[in-house]
Amino acid sequence: MKIKDTLNLGKTEFPMRAGLPTKEPIAQKKWEDEKLYESRQKLNESKPSFMLHDGPPYANGNIHLGHSLNKISKDIIIRYKSMSGFRSPYVPGWDTHGLPIEQQLAKKGIKRKELPRTEYLELCRQFALDQVNTQRADFKSLGVLGDWENPYLTLQPEFEAAQIRVFGAMAEKGYIYRGAKPIYWSPSSESALAEAEIEYADIKSPSLYVAFSVVDNKADKIPADTEFIVWTTTVWTFPSNRGIFVNPEVTYVIVQVADRKFMVAKDLIEDVAAKIGWESYEVIQEIIGQELDEMTAKHPFYDRTSLVMLGDYVETTSGTGLVHSSPNHGEDDYFYSRKYKIEVIEDLDNQGRFNENAPGLEGLFYEEAIPTIQKWLEDNDRLLHIDYFMHSYPHDWRTKKPVIYRALPQWFASIDKFRSEILTAVENVSWVIPWGKTRLYNMVRDRGDWVISRQRAWGVPLPIFYGEDGEAIITKETTDYIAELFSEFGSKVWFEREAKDLLPEGFTNEHSPNGEFTKENDIMDVWFDSGSSWNGVLNTRPELSYPADLYLEGSDQYRGWFNSSITTSIAVNGIAPYKSVLSQGFVLDGKGRKMSKSLGNTIVPSDVTKKLGADILRLWVASVDYESDVRVSMDILQQVAEQYKKIRNTTRFLLANTSDFNPIFDSVEFSELRSADKYTLEKFSKLVDKVLKAYESYSFMTVYKELTNFLTDLSGFYMDFAKDVIYIEPKKSLARRRMQTVFYQILVDLTKLIVPILPHTAEEIWSYLEFEKEKFAYLTEMPQAKNYPVTNELEEKWSNFMDFRDKVLKALEKARETKLIGRSQEAYVKVYADQPTKAMLKEIDENLAQLLIVSGFEFAGSENVTAPEGAIRFDGLDILVDKAPGEVCQRCRRVDETVGDDHKFTNLCSNCVKIVNAEYPELDAFED
Repeated sequence: MKIKDTLNLGKTEFPMRAGLPTKEPIAQKKWEDEKLYESRQKLNESKPSFMLHDGPPYANGNIHLGHSLNKISKDIIIRYKSMSGFRSPYVPGWDTHGLPIEQQLAKKGIKRKELPRTEYLELCRQFALDQVNTQRADFKSLGVLGDWENPYLTLQPEFEAAQIRVFGAMAEKGYIYRGAKPIYWSPSSESALAEAEIEYADIKSPSLYVAFSVVDNKADKIPADTEFIVWTTTVWTFPSNRGIFVNPEVTYVIVQVADRKFMVAKDLIEDVAAKIGWESYEVIQEIIGQELDEMTAKHPFYDRTSLVMLGDYVETTSGTGLVHSSPNHGEDDYFYSRKYKIEVIEDLDNQGRFNENAPGLEGLFYEEAIPTIQKWLEDNDRLLHIDYFMHSYPHDWRTKKPVIYRALPQWFASIDKFRSEILTAVENVSWVIPWGKTRLYNMVRDRGDWVISRQRAWGVPLPIFYGEDGEAIITKETTDYIAELFSEFGSKVWFEREAKDLLPEGFTNEHSPNGEFTKENDIMDVWFDSGSSWNGVLNTRPELSYPADLYLEGSDQYRGWFNSSITTSIAVNGIAPYKSVLSQGFVLDGKGRKMSKSLGNTIVPSDVTKKLGADILRLWVASVDYESDVRVSMDILQQVAEQYKKIRNTTRFLLANTSDFNPIFDSVEFSELRSADKYTLEKFSKLVDKVLKAYESYSFMTVYKELTNFLTDLSGFYMDFAKDVIYIEPKKSLARRRMQTVFYQILVDLTKLIVPILPHTAEEIWSYLEFEKEKFAYLTEMPQAKNYPVTNELEEKWSNFMDFRDKVLKALEKARETKLIGRSQEAYVKVYADQPTKAMLKEIDENLAQLLIVSGFEFAGSENVTAPEGAIRFDGLDILVDKAPGEVCQRCRRVDETVGDDHKFTNLCSNCVKIVNAEYPELDAFED
C-alpha cells in the first residue's frame, strides 16, 4: 500500500469535461421518451395554476438568438414555477399566416396570381408546417420543455374559428367598419399595413418650392397674376394634386420679385426669400388666410385647376405656409378636403406604379417618376428651388422598404369606441418593467383606428358578405356559421365555395332580395390572428386558462402582440388577456451592433449548441440584463463557458467527496456540527432565499450572480480547508461526516436550484445522487431556506473572522513574494492582536491553523508586546509569518515537528500515524 492509498481522495465518474454538445441531444431524447414534461404536469395537476402564454414566433427559417433569449427565458420561468407549487403547462405556438411565407414561395418561382387560390394556399400551408417542424427541432435543442406535439398554430381550423368568433363579437358591438381613408400602403408587400407594422428609417428626399398660378382670384381679392408657392418633399404626389391648403388664421403676403408676384405666409417670407435666392422683394399686399378660401390655381403640369382650401393644421414653422394637397396620399389632406367634396384620384396601382390617371407616367414606379415630374416643373417654369435633405420616413418592417399613403376602401376596427377601457386595463396590468406601462399606454392613447384588412392571399379571410346593392353583411348568424365551417374545414373553405354555400341554409337579407350574395376577398391583418390567441388557445385548451398570468416577448411587441391582444380582449370581454407583462431587449453583437448578414456578425444558435452546448447559451441568457438590449459574441459566450466550468467543477468536487456518504445513516444533526459547518449552511440557506426571490421576480441575472458568487466563496474557503479533513481524517470520523453532511445538502439543493437554467447539467448531476428517490431533478420541488437555530452573533463572528482571514492571506502573499515560503502549509503564523481580535478568534472555537491552511498558528505575547520587524501591520493587528519548524508530513502535507518520531512511519506526523494505525492496523510499511 502506498501513502496515497490511505487518503480519502474523492472519487466520481462525473466527468470534468462536460461534453455538452454530445450529451444534450441524448438527454433530450431521454426526457421525451420518458415523458418528463408530462410527468411534471401530472405531479402538479391539483396545484394552483400559473399560465405563461407563448407569443407565437413567425414560422419562417431557423431560429436566431432573439428566439433563444425568449424561449429559454420562458423555460426558466416554467421550470421554476413547476417546481414551486404551481401547475404551469407550456403550449408553444406559431404565427403561420402572412406575407413572409408568400415571399418565400415567390423566391421558389411560385407565382401566386397564376395558380388557383386554393392550390396556392395549400402550398403556403405546407411551407408553414415545414417551418414549424424546423423551428420546433431548434427550440427543443435548447432544452425547452413543453407540449411540442400539440402546439397551437394560427392556421389550425380550431384557432381560425376562434379568431372568427372574436371578429364577430367585435362586429356585433359595432367596432368593425368599412371606410376609405389614407392608410399605410406597402408597394413591396402589395398590401395595407397597420401602425404596428411600421418602422422608421432615414431616407434622402428632394425638397421643392413650386409655383401655382392663380386662375380664380375671387373678384380680384388678389392680383390676377399672383402665384401661390407651395413646399413639398413628396414630389411624386403632384400628379394627384387637387388643391392647396392655407391656414385661415395666418396672414399671407404677396411680394413683387422682378416681374412676378408670389404669395407666402408673412412669418416665412424671409426664410423663403433666402431659400429661393431673391436678392430683393417688395411686399405689395397682406391678406388673411380665410379670404383665400375656394380660390383656384392652375395645376403645374396638367390641364386642370387646384382648389384653395382652409386647414387649421397648416403651420408656419417651415415651408411656405401653403400646403400642396393630394387627398389620396395624405391623412390631413384627405380629411380636410372632405368638406370640399374633392374627388380622390387613384393614380397608383398596388405595386406603386402610376396608372392612366397620371398621363405620361403610366407604368413608372412612383420613385422612378420623380425626375420626369421635376423636368415638367422646370419646363413649365414652376420649379423655383430644389435641394435635398435626410429625414425619418415610414418603412414596411418586413421588407424594409418605404411605404406610402393611399386612400383606399379598407376594413377597420374602431379603437375610439373602447380606447378608454383599454387605457384603464393597461393601468391595472402588472408591468414587470415599469416603463412598459407608459409605453403601451401612450401607443394606445395615440393610435388611430386599426386597419384590419390586407390585400394578400395567405391568411384568415374577413367573414364579410355583400348584398346585391353592395352593402356589407356581417351578422352574428353569419359569423357563427363561418366559425363552425372553419372549425370543420379550415379557412380554405372560404375560397373553395361560392358565397351562397358559405351562408346558413335559408339565409335571407334585405340587401339581397333575389338571394344573390358576394364575399370579401381580403384577409385579416396577421396581428388579428395572434391578437386572438387568448381565445384560440387560452379559452380553447382545457389545461389552460384565461387571462394568462404572464405574457413575455421582445420590446417590439408593445406595438405588436401586447397591443393587438389587449385590444381584442378588451373589445370582446372587457378584460386584459394578461395579468402581467415582461418585455426583453434585442440581441446585439459584442460591439452593440444589430446582427445582420451584411455585417457578417450573426451567430446561429445551432452553432453555439454544437460547439459549446445549450446549457452555455442558457447560462448566457441568465447572465444578461434583458431589460435593455443585450450583447453576445463567441468571446462573450466563451467567458460564460468559463463560469460554467466553475459551477461544474464545484459540483464535481462535492460529488466526489460524498461518494462514500449515505445521507440516511451518515448525516449529522445541525446541533452537532462545527461552527464553520453551521456558518456555511446558514450562508447557503440565505442563498436559497435570494435565488428563490430572484426567480420569482424573473431576475435571472441575480440568480446567476448569487450562485456564482456563492460557489466562488465556497470553493475559496470551506471546500479549500475541508480537504485537510475530508482527505485526511478517518473515513467514518465525526469530523469528516460533519463536512460531508454540509457538502451533500448543498449539492442536492444546489442541483435543484440550477434546474431552470442548466437542466442538462442538473439532470446529469442528479443521476449520480443514488439516494434521491426522484428519477429526475425536475420532478423534485425547489429547496426552501432553512430556519436554522443560529444567532446573529454566529454570522457576525464569522464575518469578522473572514476579514481577519483576508489579512492573513495578504501576509502569506508577502511571504511568498520574499521567497520565505512556497505553499501556505509551509507557514507558521504569529498574531499580535488587540483584545477584541483575540476574543473574536477564541470564540471561533476551531482549529485556526486548519481554517487558514497553515502548519502553525499562535497568539504571540500579551497585548503590550510589540511585533518584531517583518510583521505586516493592520489596524489593531500585526501578523508575522515564519517558516514552520519541522518536516513535511508525506500524508497530510503539513510541516510538523513530530515527523520522524514514529519508528514505523518515519515520514508521517503523529496525527497521521494515529489515523493510519487505527484504519490499517496490519500495515507495517508503505510501498515506495
